[in-house]
Amino acid sequence: MIKELIIDSSPSGATIALLQDKQLVELHKEQTTNNYTVGDIYLGKIKKIMPGLNAAFVDVGYEKDAFLHYLDLGPQVQSLLKLTKQVRSGGYQSKLLDQLKLEADINKGGKISEVLTKGQLLPVQIAKEPISTKGPRLSADLSIAGRYVVLVPFSEVISISKKIKSNTERQRLRKIVESIKPKHFGVIIRTVSEGKGVTEMQKDLLDLIAKWETLITKLPSVEPSKKILGEIDRTSTILRDILNSDFQSIYVNDNGMYEEVKSYVHEISPDLENIVRLHKHRDPIFEHYGIEKQIKGAFGKTVNLAGGAYLVIEHTEALHVIDVNSGNRTANKENQEENALQVNKEAAREIARQLRLRDMGGIVVIDFIDMHKPLNRKELFDYLRAEMAHDRAKHTILPPSKFGLVQITRQRVRPEMNIVTSEVCPTCHGTGAIRPSILLLDDIENNFNYILLEQNEKDITLCVHPYIEAYIKKGLYTRQMKWYFKYKQWIKVKSNPAYQITEFRFFSSKDEEIKL
Repeated sequence: MIKELIIDSSPSGATIALLQDKQLVELHKEQTTNNYTVGDIYLGKIKKIMPGLNAAFVDVGYEKDAFLHYLDLGPQVQSLLKLTKQVRSGGYQSKLLDQLKLEADINKGGKISEVLTKGQLLPVQIAKEPISTKGPRLSADLSIAGRYVVLVPFSEVISISKKIKSNTERQRLRKIVESIKPKHFGVIIRTVSEGKGVTEMQKDLLDLIAKWETLITKLPSVEPSKKILGEIDRTSTILRDILNSDFQSIYVNDNGMYEEVKSYVHEISPDLENIVRLHKHRDPIFEHYGIEKQIKGAFGKTVNLAGGAYLVIEHTEALHVIDVNSGNRTANKENQEENALQVNKEAAREIARQLRLRDMGGIVVIDFIDMHKPLNRKELFDYLRAEMAHDRAKHTILPPSKFGLVQITRQRVRPEMNIVTSEVCPTCHGTGAIRPSILLLDDIENNFNYILLEQNEKDITLCVHPYIEAYIKKGLYTRQMKWYFKYKQWIKVKSNPAYQITEFRFFSSKDEEIKL
């Protein structure tokens, strides 16, 4: 399996596309203004205790108070409260936990009112980003994730990923971590640690300890509801979690982002540094690698499959319904069952991709085409589980019910990726009436008069449909040349196949659209 990462960077953030064998399987948007990323640690202030919910509402600076349930406090929350109080009062000098006497674990079946009080300060971590009308979901069971290990304060436990099967390797990794971990810190050893040496493991652990020391250093002075420690950006998080030898290339369209990504890859996996490449083609990066077209085809209510079948996807607040339709796939009575199985397996593969691509969480109900043979239903269930094995989000798949429905629960920690693929006609703006096409160039030149002569813009670019670009550049004495003599500057003309035939836009020298 060949993996590629395509990063489209812009002033407002970055869009990250993960491809497997040239097919888009994940799409992530990172906004520069997003302050509530999973993993961020804030100094929360308890605003309200809710005994009926056995939970508290916490102020972390969001417009709505965040939610903290008793089960998310963590067994050592009393030690965390004690440390916070001592550090903020100046009574604790060490940056680690070697001088702290740990408190007893809280009762798993206890009440939140026995642990927290209104107005209390407590470091909390974002467990789920704000979704729809809800504020963030919090956890007080802090952890700091690295490439090979996860650092867990107030613990002594060393846990090893279940995906590492070899007992010899598990013992080797345990001995390495035991020899380097500090007192009162637990460690979770991640799957990618398999086969790694002491040097790599130690460097990763020391980096995490340095982050914890930063947290302790900032804790005395940070204001309530403000961020203490931020998670690394989304691009680096994806690279940290999934970068391996399967990756063939990472393309970036921005020089600054390119240097950042290359530096980070060099830090976590030096042997893969050369796969980071700067996109220099004149076409937009997503268009050049065919991602724009895949996005348009993969999002929306109806998703067409290669064999003629299609999916209909409906969304509600916490439930997603997917209906599988055979479309124009026809079959004789003799092979109707076999045909249904093939369509269902094709649909299962696409559904597994859709769940990752849209980051759909909560409950997903799938209505596959009816099959009468139990062996076929089992084969479909096993096939769906195998396809979902590539999904990094926690999920549970139930066998088909007596109505033939398959239910999936999938972890949701971020808002669902929702891209509207139906477009309002940019020419008629939904009215159904358009300007005469013969006046198109007149409209463009009228805008030139305003942009170039009145606004005094320089080095602008006109972006149009490919047919219009060809018309503007045709002949020896081209329309583009006429504009050069008329406006005393060269106007670049680029094409974009996504534009309607009479759609045109202007861009500045900084590649920002000039709004008219």
